[in-house]
Amino acid sequence: MPAQRSENRRTAARYGLTIVQTIEMADVCGAAVLHAPEMRQLLELIKSPDIHGVVAKEFSRLMRPENFEDFRLLQHFADTNTLLYLPDGPIDLNSKMGRVMGGLRALFSGMEREDIRERSWSAKEEKRRRGENPQASITLPFGVTWTRQDGWSYTPEAEKVRSAYKLLLSGETSYSEIEKLTGISRFNLPIILRNPIYMGWRVIDRRRDPSPAALRVKRDGRQADRPKILRPADEVIRIRVIDQPLVTEAEYLQAQEIMSRKRERHWRARPDYKSPYTYHGHLSCAECDELVYSYSNSRGGEYYVCKAKQYPRQVGRKCSTRYMKRQELESNLDRLLGNRLVDRGFLMALVEEFERRIQDPAEEASTERVKRRLKELEAKRERVLSTFFDGRMSVAERDSHLDQIGSETNTCTDQLSRTSAPAPVSLDALADVCSVFQGWEFLEPEAKRKLLAITVPEIRVANSEVKELTLLLPGARHNELSREDTDSSPPRA
Repeated sequence: MPAQRSENRRTAARYGLTIVQTIEMADVCGAAVLHAPEMRQLLELIKSPDIHGVVAKEFSRLMRPENFEDFRLLQHFADTNTLLYLPDGPIDLNSKMGRVMGGLRALFSGMEREDIRERSWSAKEEKRRRGENPQASITLPFGVTWTRQDGWSYTPEAEKVRSAYKLLLSGETSYSEIEKLTGISRFNLPIILRNPIYMGWRVIDRRRDPSPAALRVKRDGRQADRPKILRPADEVIRIRVIDQPLVTEAEYLQAQEIMSRKRERHWRARPDYKSPYTYHGHLSCAECDELVYSYSNSRGGEYYVCKAKQYPRQVGRKCSTRYMKRQELESNLDRLLGNRLVDRGFLMALVEEFERRIQDPAEEASTERVKRRLKELEAKRERVLSTFFDGRMSVAERDSHLDQIGSETNTCTDQLSRTSAPAPVSLDALADVCSVFQGWEFLEPEAKRKLLAITVPEIRVANSEVKELTLLLPGARHNELSREDTDSSPPRA
């Protein structure tokens, strides 16, 4: 970052430019820059007629396209007449030569990214074939370690795995009981016990999917794990790495047979099994926007639970939404969809409330206040950066101020997106969409899920209450029907 900033200042001085704002992006995949909030902020800034251009150290710092859809970024520059200033000269993407050079440099940046990835993969693959570990220690199996000097070996924790094998082979097939005796989570036990490393073999039969379609990014544009795929037979790596294994090959194979039979008898594996969770996959948390998924405990309790509630450390934050009993939440949802949304009087009240809110001066005033606050936050951010560049603020102080500004900016942006003027809704269009919910209570869960997939893209819930439901209306973008209480509250559009 410091080297790029210095080079950008020299470029700006060479062309007589004044840097009014600096956008920094760290840990963002070059093929996913359009998903990053920093890039979205940049695209909003260049819409201003006061912004003449963008300065970058290299074209690859702007983008490394992986598919043709990524070239939309260049179109934003062309639409706003924004020049791209590089150390070797500016590029005007509205000119004939600029379009050619911009397109070519983007293609070369993408090809360079592919070359880097292939070279990295080849080096790691060679280490794997030599029986080494090219990854970080966090990727090592439970109870196993690797060092350059000593190679592969077991740690003291591996004794827990040895005990788990002995318990399984002695007839104890309950993962919950093995968890109590060994301390290894019952959810991890099948994965651990199926790893051939415990009989001394390192087997690598999967890899990350390298195809462009498999690219996964988080909401902030940071890279997420690509899905794993099976390797072709000629690429599977099998190598003996430990001469004194934890279990013999015969014990390992017997354990695999026991677990396979156990899995075949599991209720989820039965061909006639049908999930009792009707709304699984269609719910998100109204408190934190995380996924809400199904959860069944060992006592037979059936719940819907927010991911941030169940795994706060993995998500990075906690959620106050409690575990929601399946029967209670589904009863509220069935009542809303099967009774309320097929009631024409109820729909008329929704449309009237929706139209009132569109024309409500208070809503417009609120939107203007949010826009003014966003401008104030932008000016505040510029002052913080200017103070830092002048040497009157430490890095820690800068980061603290920018974090506060960024947090409030995200809140205002989200609020603005929710209060932007939606398209008008007609009663007939709304009634037509909701007519599919006639006889909702008589449908099978699978049929309900299919209808939800084509009519209701999102349902936001919290504490067993339906907070917001989005319907797909023909001829209009998504329209939200927010409901604090599905029974008694007045309808709100």
